[in-house]
Order: sequence, then C-alpha cells, then structure tokens
Amino acid sequence: MIRIDIPGSTPVLLEHLVLDFNGTLACDGELLPGVRQRVQQLSESVHIHVVTGDTFGRAREQLAGLPCQLSILGPHDQASAKLAYVQRLGVQSTACVGNGRNDALMVEAAALGIAVVQAEGGAVQTLSTADVVARDICDALDLLLQPQRLIATLRT
Repeated sequence: MIRIDIPGSTPVLLEHLVLDFNGTLACDGELLPGVRQRVQQLSESVHIHVVTGDTFGRAREQLAGLPCQLSILGPHDQASAKLAYVQRLGVQSTACVGNGRNDALMVEAAALGIAVVQAEGGAVQTLSTADVVARDICDALDLLLQPQRLIATLRT
C-alpha cells in the first residue's frame, strides 16, 4: 500500500495502480526505457494493472515477466471499459496513469489521476481531469515511488 498524506486533504491509501499501455508505458508498442524497473519496484507496494486497447498488438510481449495484470480491451467504448475496471477495483484505493482520450474517465475517477504527455501526445480531456500532469511516465511513476513529491503539487 502507498499512503499519501496531502495537507488539507484526506490521506490517500493506494492498493492499485492502473496504467494505460500505448502512449503511457510504451511508444509505438515498445516499452519505454526506465519503465520495467519502476513497475517492478512499485509492485512491492501496490497491485499493478495495465488496461489497454493494445493498438500495436505488442502489450503482452512487452510486459512479459513484469508483475502486472494485463487486460486487453475490445475496440469499442474503451473509455467506459477502463472506468468500469477501476470501479471494480475501488476508485478510492486506485491511482491511474494515462494519456489518451479513452483514459480520461478512469483518470478523473481515481483517488489519484496522473496524465502524461510524451511522444504520442496527451488528450486535452485527460489532462484537464487529472490531479497531476507529468512530463513522462518515469516522472509519473517516481511520484508514486516518492509520494512526498506530491505534497508540494497537491496541497491546498
């Protein structure tokens, strides 16, 4: 579990981390540098879930050996499917990281929503619903590995 104590807010107790794949953990279907070791490290504290439309068909191969639950979605209404997945886990104990328009609902609903803007861009809807915007996935994952970094950003 990751505990985040933000002044002026109720403590956040995270049990799950839901990640998008393409545009978030990967670019053009290839896992980005630095992701593998951070996911390994985070898996010691939270359950890792990757929920994706798998645009390039490489998620299973790229995530092989990582301690995560992979869910590949069908092509229709992925935003609602991602939100339903997070709701089943429990929004109050889940952090989400994404970049695409189909990530906006889950990022908004999560106890902690992080949007990233990398080579594949970031959808405005997702950026506007996130609690935090990070410049890349490694920075986003580092916020969870070093949760005190969130205090300066999220305190009221």
